[in-house]
Amino acid sequence: MPTVLITGATSGLGRYVAFELVRSGYVVLAHGRDRARTRQLVSELRAEGGEAYGFVADLAVSAEVRGLGAEVAAAHPRLDVLINNAGVGFGPPGSGRELSPDGHELRLAVNYLAPVALTRALLPALTASAPSRIVNVGSGGQEPLDFADPELTRDYSGRSAYWRSKFALAAYTFSLAEELAGTGVSVNVLHPATYMDTAMVREGGVEPWSTVAEGAAGVLALATTELGTGGYFDGTSPSRAHEQAYDREVWKRLEATTERLLEGRHPTGWKL
Repeated sequence: MPTVLITGATSGLGRYVAFELVRSGYVVLAHGRDRARTRQLVSELRAEGGEAYGFVADLAVSAEVRGLGAEVAAAHPRLDVLINNAGVGFGPPGSGRELSPDGHELRLAVNYLAPVALTRALLPALTASAPSRIVNVGSGGQEPLDFADPELTRDYSGRSAYWRSKFALAAYTFSLAEELAGTGVSVNVLHPATYMDTAMVREGGVEPWSTVAEGAAGVLALATTELGTGGYFDGTSPSRAHEQAYDREVWKRLEATTERLLEGRHPTGWKL
């Protein structure tokens, strides 16, 4: 049975995808930030007759991201699908700039730095299971990073912070896909649906436009079928990300910035 790790699986889109995949015969590795909620989710997934395991980590803490990667790799040295779904939204209207426990701008830390670090940690397991897939849950809202101020210390807004983190995730996806060409590991990014009915959207003061089920369709398609690599999808349809996300000079600057923010732990490229 194929094995899938889903981050942010205890609510919203991640929870819906977890149930769909366990019902389809996948071994589901469900990540959550709260131990009790993660344990409850695993119990519910197993009640569907499937195989599921829980992993707990705060993706705002770099040490916990690395710990999650090490724990998953040790328990499941072969991994068929990684779905980087967990994220932080705009925040409540009028809220100010927030920092992670490591001192990074919170949205960049959770929506971008954590997927990069977790993907790096799990590439050996994904490569061992090739053909395998990485699905990055992005957004149609994208705004290029200011490399002179990547953590948005000036003129902060939650929307810009969110959009910049999702731009970085898209650019990283395209760069990584090129690097992984020929390995059998595909990597794609998608905008699942606009303003899904999730706690993250409601917290931002936005009236939901879409259901979680609508958003899950694209995630499930990329997780379970061969749709190439290095693509950007709007739901299930191939689309285009922000044009600067395809710029190789942006990739180079993003990589250098990422290495600095991750304390230079992997100085030789995106891979381990």
